[in-house]
Amino acid sequence: MSTLTATSTEIIDETNIANIPTNSTQTDVAPESAQDPDIAIVKKVLMIEDIQKLLPHRYPFLLVDRIIDFVPNKSAVGIKNVTFNEPFFQGHFPEHPIMPGVLIVEAMAQVGGIVLRHLPGMENQLSLFAGIDKVRFRRPVVPGDRLTITTELLVARKRFGKMQGRVEVDGQLACEGELMFSLVEL
Repeated sequence: MSTLTATSTEIIDETNIANIPTNSTQTDVAPESAQDPDIAIVKKVLMIEDIQKLLPHRYPFLLVDRIIDFVPNKSAVGIKNVTFNEPFFQGHFPEHPIMPGVLIVEAMAQVGGIVLRHLPGMENQLSLFAGIDKVRFRRPVVPGDRLTITTELLVARKRFGKMQGRVEVDGQLACEGELMFSLVEL
């Protein structure tokens, strides 16, 4: 693997070429598999400034601090550092602060939005929640936790997307489920 410094990176796969703007200086390129070395995986680190260029969310509703791994047209892994200063802890619950489950699901959706924004033809599209299925919460999320949020694209059509999401804290499953998106013109 090599490390490159760039302000934008060309991602080449079997169907398209796309530019991803970034302030990041880390890009690792490696063959996807020994069976097909012509397809490249670009592992991408996106900092908060990069994320803000891709998602419309802002404080206090931007729930992704960093993307630590990105595979075009396939998946992304993001990080959310949960602090006691989060506004939702004031009322949920003052004596025993727990991150609301709907916000954990929203964090999954935002990481999924990064994947969707990089699909061919998605430059002027906005992804909106259309539904959630099979969502399960396995452990509470509390101040001091670091969420590792993984989303994998299952279906991508012109006006619809479906992803599998998973949130872990210290290697323990906290939440998982399927997310459906409606894709609309900006």
